[in-house]
Amino acid sequence: MDVTKIFGSNVFNEDVMKKRLPKDTYKLLKKTIDKEIPLPAEVADVVANAMKDWAIEKGATHYTHWFQPLTGSTAEKHDSFISPNEQGGVVMEFSGKQLVKGEPDASSLPSGGLRATFEARGYTAWDCTSPAFLKEDAAGGVTLCIPTAFCSYTGGALDKKTPLLRSMAAVSKQALRVLRALGNKTAKKVTSTVGAEQEYFLVDKKYFTERLDLIVAGRTLFGAPAPKGQEMEDHYFGQIKDRVADFMKDLDILLKSLSNSSSKNICHKHL
Repeated sequence: MDVTKIFGSNVFNEDVMKKRLPKDTYKLLKKTIDKEIPLPAEVADVVANAMKDWAIEKGATHYTHWFQPLTGSTAEKHDSFISPNEQGGVVMEFSGKQLVKGEPDASSLPSGGLRATFEARGYTAWDCTSPAFLKEDAAGGVTLCIPTAFCSYTGGALDKKTPLLRSMAAVSKQALRVLRALGNKTAKKVTSTVGAEQEYFLVDKKYFTERLDLIVAGRTLFGAPAPKGQEMEDHYFGQIKDRVADFMKDLDILLKSLSNSSSKNICHKHL
């Protein structure tokens, strides 16, 4: 397995953009990302076309605005690249307008009291600071996933990403104010990050279905003390089972293809 070829292979990252976008378009897109200014419509059209060609070459047939509503999970509305033509055939199209904004049916998603349920006015807006990526489903279908924010017609946040982006902008603004007071006159932006270390546990499906807390809350709410005391032990690691190792190998390849830093994972078995 050549990790250098796998890493980021399913992400429309900066390297892919440099290769596929005209220089002027790439510079304008980078300016939009770095300075948080509106993206011109003509630039969005060029980016959308390059993104579509890249995705189709990798087997994608649909695209989706991928967002995080207030449900504790992610949401998607899949649309096809196919558009009918006058000759009775089809052409593969994807415009800048389709890239930048979407209007999913928001009637079934929590509104936080920002609108009546029957008013399905939820809009997704492309977050160009997060790269688009490809996701393959169990049937082998490939979808271009475009990270987006999810807002109401009036700009109210209907998701978890919008408050995060606004918080990052607020932190950057105040951090720059402090830097200016300390004499730094060159910094233009301060980027806040979250620690990359995340711990998770693999639970056998038959045991998972017996745990109401895991099913409903997604985490342990009750349990029993460990079968042996470990207070004075040097370590508590055990041998990793083959089927767990196989799962972690598949996960590792998937994470690397999405440029996920979590692919540098440490796997161990607790006794």
